[in-house]
Amino acid sequence: MLTVAIPKGALLKDSIQLLSAVGLDFSAFLEPGNRQLQITDPTETAKALLVRNSDVPVYVEYGQAQLGIVGYDVLREKAPNVAHLVDLRFGSCRMSVAVKAASPYRSSLELPLHGRVASKFVHCARKYFEHLDLPVEIVPLYGSVELGPITGMSEAIVDLVATGNTLRENGLIEIDVLFQSTARLIAHPLSYRLNTDALNAYVEHIRSQIKDAIAA
Repeated sequence: MLTVAIPKGALLKDSIQLLSAVGLDFSAFLEPGNRQLQITDPTETAKALLVRNSDVPVYVEYGQAQLGIVGYDVLREKAPNVAHLVDLRFGSCRMSVAVKAASPYRSSLELPLHGRVASKFVHCARKYFEHLDLPVEIVPLYGSVELGPITGMSEAIVDLVATGNTLRENGLIEIDVLFQSTARLIAHPLSYRLNTDALNAYVEHIRSQIKDAIAA
């Protein structure tokens, strides 16, 4: 039976709608009060695991799921051993550097040498500043990273930004964008090569859905 890892949170609704369009009904995850973490499609041809966005590639890489839907930001941060298949064109956001609006910094290169940058995306942040050849200290934070500059613990943050409302409400502004992120379809490499559980047919159906949506 095909197993798909679906992310909780902002990508959930669009993920379920896409899978429904290719004949896989996991809409029970959207029902009020649902606490199930694993459900089977009514046709009993596939099942879905409801996991954190950051855990999707782990389940796929270790073979507990043959397919997964995950944000590109997670793939950049974790660099998992999975097959990158389709840009699903939803869940658009960007990985950005932000600072206090009242600060003098208006680009990453203006940040002080050996200054502090708070982020939950430690790998992405480190790679970015290494590319700029700007030595900074990356401070790992996994809650509200906006508090880094607000409290003076860091000069800047690296975080995902969608609307920018949270930054504005906390007196922060974006000064640089590392990359754009959208939801991606990934697969377990061996399962994809061997076409386990007719996986390739679902992948091609999903590709067709995305192409049709772009053309519309």
